[in-house]
Amino acid sequence: MKKVYLSIAQPSGKELAYISEAIDSNWITTAGPQITQFEKALESYLGTPKPVVTLSSGTAALHLALIDLRIEPGNEIICQDLTFVATINPVKYVRAIPVLVDSEKDTWNISPDLLEETITDRIKKTGKKPKAIIVVDLYGMPARLPEIIRIAANYEIPVIEDAAEGLGSYIEINQQQKFCSTFGDCGYLSFNGNKIITASTGGALICRDETHAANIRFLSGQAKDSAPHYQHSQLGYNYNLSNICAAVGLAQMEVLQKYVDRRREIHFRYRSELAGHPELEFQNEPAGYFSNYWLTCVLFPNEKLRDAVKKHLEMNQIESRPVWKPMHLQPLYENSPFFGTKFGEYLFTRGLCLPSSSILSDEDISNIAALINDCLENHE
Repeated sequence: MKKVYLSIAQPSGKELAYISEAIDSNWITTAGPQITQFEKALESYLGTPKPVVTLSSGTAALHLALIDLRIEPGNEIICQDLTFVATINPVKYVRAIPVLVDSEKDTWNISPDLLEETITDRIKKTGKKPKAIIVVDLYGMPARLPEIIRIAANYEIPVIEDAAEGLGSYIEINQQQKFCSTFGDCGYLSFNGNKIITASTGGALICRDETHAANIRFLSGQAKDSAPHYQHSQLGYNYNLSNICAAVGLAQMEVLQKYVDRRREIHFRYRSELAGHPELEFQNEPAGYFSNYWLTCVLFPNEKLRDAVKKHLEMNQIESRPVWKPMHLQPLYENSPFFGTKFGEYLFTRGLCLPSSSILSDEDISNIAALINDCLENHE
């Protein structure tokens, strides 16, 4: 029986041509024309004047963003509680303190109401405002970004947008599409093998302006000073993207919108195929929001039923995964300040991510939905 994975890469068919071009021109290192072309393709797609710098991963992008914002040991950083651990780990890299904020029901992302409550609490208790806010576009769903940006601006706190799962997602503002990763002071993307498109690895930072982009490039290339010899006055990192990986990403950019459209088709097909069970809930788009539905997630009435469905899918060689475990429940972050109603825990105990690769056929989705329906009916 063929294994069905949660989310895997789909070649565009042009990767070898772009890789061959890079090799033939001898650009097989962390410099080359494919890197520049990939960055320009991203800027064009996002429709942003902000410069894009490609890097070795989304985690590297967040780490450098924090350094660029001059985050210091002991500074507090507000972080979305319901996310993958890579959103929080770079806060530890710079020895800052994550302050975790729960999700709201519409988008499953950081609650604007709780965000403001958290800011005022930290000012009252520490005498200082948090130094940054990291907000996530969970599973491709844009967060309540206009409200979040407005609150952050009131307190003059920079916002970093984690759009690792959100390439192709946007919010319509004044009849214009504003893409995820472009809302905050900076934002970042991931090109890991399980994302909408891949460069086999890699990420990108959408920078505030050219000055900040230049600093990111400087830091990511071991912070080499302008000198005729190797001279270093500042701590740097080996975070540059390979030109070969950029060649893969460049090929994937040509089919990005096709893959976004397909993931949305898959999401709505699941909804249709599972419509006989109104007790099931899905992540919904607020008015004016457009999710790439990187992963389709469904909520079951209870944890026992969710786990039964997961086991039934596993027995049929179909991968699924619970919704992210909130950070305040993780041993690494259980002692971090947490503000919330535990809605993220509700999602974690009931939510299941279903196979969502753009390579899946309609028949694949129907077969998966039939297994879920069968399991639900046998447990009624």
